[in-house]
Amino acid sequence: MNAFDWVAFARGTGAGAGAAFGVMLVTFAIALRKGVHRIVDVAWGVAFAAVALVSYALSSEYGDDGRRLLVTTLTVVWGLRLAVHIALRGRGHGEDPRYAAMLAKARGSTALYAFWKVYLLQGALVLLVSLPVQAAQYVSGPLTWWAWAGTALWAVGLCFEAVGDRQLARFRADPAHRGQIMDRGLWAWTRHPNYFGDFCVWWGLFLFVCEEPAVSAVTIVAPVVMSLLLIKGSGKALLERHMAERPGYAAYRARTSGFFPRPPRRD
Repeated sequence: MNAFDWVAFARGTGAGAGAAFGVMLVTFAIALRKGVHRIVDVAWGVAFAAVALVSYALSSEYGDDGRRLLVTTLTVVWGLRLAVHIALRGRGHGEDPRYAAMLAKARGSTALYAFWKVYLLQGALVLLVSLPVQAAQYVSGPLTWWAWAGTALWAVGLCFEAVGDRQLARFRADPAHRGQIMDRGLWAWTRHPNYFGDFCVWWGLFLFVCEEPAVSAVTIVAPVVMSLLLIKGSGKALLERHMAERPGYAAYRARTSGFFPRPPRRD
């Protein structure tokens, strides 16, 4: 078992909190100026990248250099790809219906309501979900098969996200597909290739700390929370409630896996 400096990790987590909430505060100011809160979805990936970079900068005296560089690179690549994708997808659009519906419930200042319900909440989730990334920076031992297995699982996840997003964007760009359900490519194997990809990414990053039982016991809450968000929270469950009345969606749902990929059932 390798040495792990819990005090240094705690200090680093405090700095990570500053990075996550700093990104959210800047985003909040920009959102107020633009009059739309959908840009917080762009900040989600940026905040993860910021936390990883701050953790990397502070852990040089404690963790293995190879592990630190690898886990930081994987997190930054994932976060920035997601941020760019969401920014391009939302370009020219107004407020996201999710945030419009949420702000309609505000009593008093909608800005203050959004700050508490959206920005602070997402900043806290970024800090929580990124715990394995932060902790991995302080594991002193060299890379083992745990880290390489995590990298492989991360790569599967990123592939599902990037390819699924690209396939959906091309489908939507064709006017002939207007009003149709995307059921091709990865979308024939799972109704949510992007959410499944996120699932793989964060369980993969968690594997970087699994050689340290105490560390993994503390940080396993991170991929569990992300999985619940993806499957039961603001991911799959919320989207499917929105899609339920779309023509053809019931048939698509009947033949296609809801999350984990599998060959589609025959009609």
